[in-house]
Amino acid sequence: MALRNIGSFRWRILALLFMATTINYMDRSVLGVLGPTLRDHVFGWTNIQYSYITISFKIAYALGFLVMGAVIDRKGTKKGYLYSIGTWSVFSLLHALITRGMGWIGFALARFGLGFGESGNFPSSIKTIAEWFPKRERALATGIFNAGTNVGIILAAALATIIVGPEGQRWQFTFLTTAALSATWIVLWLRTYRRPEAHPRVVPAELAYIRCDAAPETEEKIPWAKVLPVKETWAFAAAKLPDAVWYFYMFWGTFFLNAQFGLSLTGLALPLVVIYIVADFGSVAGGWLSSALILKGWSINRARKTTMLLCAVVILPVVFATQASKVWLAVALMALAAGGHQAWSANAFTLASDIFPRKATASVVGIGGMIGAAAGIAADLGVGRILDRSGRQGYFVAFLVAGLLYPVALGAIHLIMPRMTPLGDDLKPVRRP
Repeated sequence: MALRNIGSFRWRILALLFMATTINYMDRSVLGVLGPTLRDHVFGWTNIQYSYITISFKIAYALGFLVMGAVIDRKGTKKGYLYSIGTWSVFSLLHALITRGMGWIGFALARFGLGFGESGNFPSSIKTIAEWFPKRERALATGIFNAGTNVGIILAAALATIIVGPEGQRWQFTFLTTAALSATWIVLWLRTYRRPEAHPRVVPAELAYIRCDAAPETEEKIPWAKVLPVKETWAFAAAKLPDAVWYFYMFWGTFFLNAQFGLSLTGLALPLVVIYIVADFGSVAGGWLSSALILKGWSINRARKTTMLLCAVVILPVVFATQASKVWLAVALMALAAGGHQAWSANAFTLASDIFPRKATASVVGIGGMIGAAAGIAADLGVGRILDRSGRQGYFVAFLVAGLLYPVALGAIHLIMPRMTPLGDDLKPVRRP
């Protein structure tokens, strides 16, 4: 079957996932961009207080992953995604109402609600990919929508630089803008989304292609408690441990560049753009590479793990970031690591849909996401305390862990799951004839 004759509506659905993920990361990363400015000129936070704010987000994010993953599998992708983005839109708006008198606690409460809502983005997106794409295209599709994370951070940096003054004037408008973008996406989602078999714009040839390598599934729901004891769930959770590193780049990267090189809000904009453009490239390239290897005849197990090993090698030099004497050398090391992480992430997310039936995918992603968020909480507690006690020297430990965590995670994945065998409706390995 020639690909040009099968239809392409699935790529329009992917565009909506890319847009939602971009908005999601604008919302969550704008605080990282504004952090030094809000700390020094508006609210007067300490590093420990700032860590409490980011921890509040991650606690809600971890809890929300479990809840949202189960809700999305039970209610379906269309409703589940609406619940998620509707919640985070409201709490994004509430950020703009926080006053200096509310202090860090006001921000922590707003971030808690934002984190709970935003936890539904990746379970919804990965489930949508599983519904709309064959396995041979899923890593590439995941890499493309996951690239929205970096576009969101770049846009957050640009938005903050354009709108916010050097002493934090007009910071509220950044959160008002992202809330308006979320409302626009909701309208587009309601008008566009259906499951492929029920969508009038999907021709039979495209539906057949989407289902070409999918095992038949019953309509019976699989609760998250049933997937929790399955060893493959924990292999996926191990793949999500490096989320802690990504949170470190997002919420503490600007603080490192500010402490090490004295960069202010306007000086941070270009380095952030460079870092996350490279991360965008990594996201798409990582998804493309494993998909290309599968098309060449490699097994899914070999293609995904080989790509993740290459990512771990690319990331390793970031351990020397604190030794860089020039700002652009440090930025280059962080950019290379960010690109490697996003390539890793594109393949890590795909593990869930490679192995589990579509109806359990969101629950599995939710459990893994909870583990990643919990790792991020532990990292925040450690980074905040180390920095307040030992100053910028504390970043050495953070970057050392950031470089070494990926090979450790890959080793854990392979020990738990030496072979990636798809699971059926009963969550038992599917026997090949």
